[in-house]
Amino acid sequence: MVAPELLPVAAQTNSGEFYTIATLGSHSALQILKGAHDEGFRTLAIANLDTERLYRSFAFVDEVIPLARYQDFPSLVPELEQRKVIIVPHGSFVAYLSLGEHKRMTIPYFGNKAVLDWEASRELQRQWLTRAGLRIPRQFRTGSEIDRPVIVKLYGAQGGKGYMFVRDAHDFEQRAERLARQNYILQEYIIGVPAYIHYFYSPLTGKLEIMSMDRRYETNVDSLGRIPAAAQEGMNVDPSYVVVGNSPLVLRESMLAEAYRMGEDVVRVSRDICPPKGLFGAFCIETIITPDANFYVMEISARIVAGTNPFIDGSPYSYLNYSEPMSTGRRIAREIKNALLSNCLGCVLDDSSVVP
Repeated sequence: MVAPELLPVAAQTNSGEFYTIATLGSHSALQILKGAHDEGFRTLAIANLDTERLYRSFAFVDEVIPLARYQDFPSLVPELEQRKVIIVPHGSFVAYLSLGEHKRMTIPYFGNKAVLDWEASRELQRQWLTRAGLRIPRQFRTGSEIDRPVIVKLYGAQGGKGYMFVRDAHDFEQRAERLARQNYILQEYIIGVPAYIHYFYSPLTGKLEIMSMDRRYETNVDSLGRIPAAAQEGMNVDPSYVVVGNSPLVLRESMLAEAYRMGEDVVRVSRDICPPKGLFGAFCIETIITPDANFYVMEISARIVAGTNPFIDGSPYSYLNYSEPMSTGRRIAREIKNALLSNCLGCVLDDSSVVP
């Protein structure tokens, strides 16, 4: 295959008609649409009534379709199926659309929808990461088993909403009513530094790239961490892990080889669990790095994550590969363009897609 950085031509069909990259106006849409514009695509934001004006304010957004609610997106599918549109999914698709709605969609869709089943299930994720040989925290099946601090995690992409920290089995029983009728896991809380590693795997070149890394700002755990433990006693404030922003992170170079290996092994196993294409495109491994420099993997996001947003102009890692501004959003658009130019668009789309 021709190297991605050597293809500057416009993203259009043989007849000269331009493709449109479309996504929901949320999460990482600005990065995705700016990258698509820079790679020669037309761009479409599907925004709700609260954000419509925001997306219309950016010159690189060619078109905005307003929706009352993002959950109404399936009503647009018949219209979009008639156009040369390629959907680039992100976390808001996971949050607002069901797996069934994803799978019924036949609009050209960047990525492999089969991976969504493994991303949505904490148990399947654990199987995937274990088969890849990654170090993962202990998981408890019932609250009575808890013998150390744990974090209670709800299923799905919710930006940290609803997470709880509990000290022991008794503490869990005191809080259990809040979790009634919800799907959650009880995961050992690892003490260390959070690091979110953003990858891109190209099925066209067979190469894995580390695109960037971030840490998250979470309320209110980050502010609680500034209060001495003695002063917190009696405050009766439950920690909140809702993500409000992201900050860039650069890893010690001596740790990069292990980070790269983890990404390679996740992709390798994905071909066995979601054959034949496996995981491709953008994904993120959420880790905690302990004082002895070990990576513990908390979960995987099989798509672009919002932690890539600090790098719309590129990161130190993407610059090493491209020597030009290359966000993860632009890297997705570059991959789609390369697939068009090599007459292999189906290689980067879900198999359920109707290739235009």
